Amino acid sequence: MSGTAHAALAPSPWVQRWSRLVPAGSRVLDLACGSGRHVRWFAGRGDRVTAVDRDAAALGPLAAIAETLAADIENGPWPLPGRRFDAVIVTNYLWRPLWPDILSSVDDGGVLVAETFAQGNETVGRPSNPDFLLRPGELLEVVRGLRVIGYEDGFLEGPERFVQRVAAVREAPRSAAPARYPL
Repeated sequence: MSGTAHAALAPSPWVQRWSRLVPAGSRVLDLACGSGRHVRWFAGRGDRVTAVDRDAAALGPLAAIAETLAADIENGPWPLPGRRFDAVIVTNYLWRPLWPDILSSVDDGGVLVAETFAQGNETVGRPSNPDFLLRPGELLEVVRGLRVIGYEDGFLEGPERFVQRVAAVREAPRSAAPARYPL
């Protein structure tokens, strides 16, 4: 898909649904953001977005609305050491060695919203390489230690694909009242 076509895509309904857990004005990381459909979504809400992708050309148009970082996160160092965000968004991307860095980027009280391809997708299209397909229940294993607010593992149409997706919160240290996470 061309960068122009990808930029025209609407934000993922999963990301839109769980963005209500992210207060306006929050610090949001969109990792492997491509042409920035989620960068635009969160910037449009008034959030301070950091967009990371290896494609510097795709990041160019986003520079007016986000901090942009061109980085090869699979072959180079983690570009955000020590930085934490109120929300970390990862869609249609899987590189298992990065999970520790991704999870450590979620601040106390912050949310991880992730959605990517799962086993079974090889029967309907790409990606079909098992290295880029989540195993059954894998996202639940990855976010162990966070509070899972939403999780799905199944088949979607339009376009046909198998996915796993999670919304999980790193709960802040206990306060007098329990946090409320709207469903």
